[in-house]
Amino acid sequence: MRLALILIAFFGSAVPALAAEGNVPNLTASPLSTLVLIALIVSYVFVIWGERQELKKSIPVLIGAGFIWAVVAYEYKVQHDESMTEVMKAGFDHSLIEIGELTFFLITAMTYVVTLQERNVFEVVRYKMLGAGLSQRAIFWATGLSAFLLSPFLDNLTTALALVSVVIAVGTATKDKGFVALAAINLVVAANAGGAFSPFGDITTLMVWQSEKVEFFEFFSIFLPSLVNWLVPAVIMSFAIKSSDAEVQNDPVRMKRGAPVMIALFALTLVMAVLFHVVLDLPPVIGMTTGLGLLMLYGYFLQHREHAEFEPPVLPQGIDIQVLEVLERDYKPRAKPFDAMISIKNLEWDTLLFFFGILMAVDGVAELGYLVEVSKYMYGELGATIANSFVGVLSAVVDNIPVMSAVLKMNPDMVHGQWMLVTLTAGVGGSLLSVGSAAGVALMGAAKMPNEAGRMVSVYTFMSHLKWTWAVALGYIASIYVHTLLHVMQ
Repeated sequence: MRLALILIAFFGSAVPALAAEGNVPNLTASPLSTLVLIALIVSYVFVIWGERQELKKSIPVLIGAGFIWAVVAYEYKVQHDESMTEVMKAGFDHSLIEIGELTFFLITAMTYVVTLQERNVFEVVRYKMLGAGLSQRAIFWATGLSAFLLSPFLDNLTTALALVSVVIAVGTATKDKGFVALAAINLVVAANAGGAFSPFGDITTLMVWQSEKVEFFEFFSIFLPSLVNWLVPAVIMSFAIKSSDAEVQNDPVRMKRGAPVMIALFALTLVMAVLFHVVLDLPPVIGMTTGLGLLMLYGYFLQHREHAEFEPPVLPQGIDIQVLEVLERDYKPRAKPFDAMISIKNLEWDTLLFFFGILMAVDGVAELGYLVEVSKYMYGELGATIANSFVGVLSAVVDNIPVMSAVLKMNPDMVHGQWMLVTLTAGVGGSLLSVGSAAGVALMGAAKMPNEAGRMVSVYTFMSHLKWTWAVALGYIASIYVHTLLHVMQ
């Protein structure tokens, strides 16, 4: 993110103030407009600082977005032109509607994922993999392939976390930290690559789909480049894995009642999102929220059925009735009937609010004309292929959400193959570094093994990933090359 902001600030100030394209005026020459860039930079600095101080990352970007739009509104107002104010209002309304649709789409998808976790769906996947008696090399390939195939429907973070438990169990049994590190890198690359060829696989692909730059079925045309992006580093890293077997403790686990129905409802919800958009020309979000309603309706009947079967807890004799009332009111039982609202409550709301805030902030910057000037340099001087390839590299340092948001706001004039390329690179570029994607960041905290003293230590780290960045980069370059062979680029 830091590099992106520096680039925006540099190009925004280095290019002379020219007439902006479309309805957005160029107000970059105004001294007050530089406060917008400063606010964006300060907001993200506090996001980085807050990671160690346990400050929610949504707080600084929500405050920053409000400040940025206040400056934008003032800049438009001092133009003393009523039509200018209407342009600003129209821009704000468009941003709010667009980001609101994305947010509710994500709320529905994340609710289903949390629900499937609660119903032990992913635990069953783990149990079956560990019970297959595979070698370490086979587990490496099985978990990578599963991540590549699951992430088009689930987000890359959930996919990686669901499968890393298999890797850790095998690595702990064989005491092979190197295997866990390599398999974790493989999971990150596979999950990011799998999400790149599906409109549901990543927030950036969802943004591209909803902006109507790429149609639903056109995403699958980048399946082969995405596959190459994963296979190249996977093949290289597989030679460093010891093909040893291990006896892994694997306690039986079963899916809870209603899990198959919920999986079917999730599939139906995704189909409805596509049909509402393709057939009825409605935003995909209406199909998703309809599916959320179906989940809540099914949950209503499931909740009543499970509630009738739950036995009251056995309490010590002689317990005071007032104490019992306090326990029932203030303390949650270990097990309780399914409730869809609890799934919604357990969403990553900080992530959702961060997503909303950072996109609103980027839209505010765009409303002053900065991104138009950046677009003129990147896509005019460097050329679309180089610029779109650079977007992927940038997303390894920066969160890919604001990067893709900036590209969509720039709206450069380029052929369809280039829009497919930037969709690919923004999705897979984060694999170059462990901090380049949500999956990588999550696994740095989750991929832990006991050391000689019995303490849990991280075995997948920034440096362990950096050691193999060259292999991931070869996959990245190969995927771009394959894409250029399949699509018209000029």
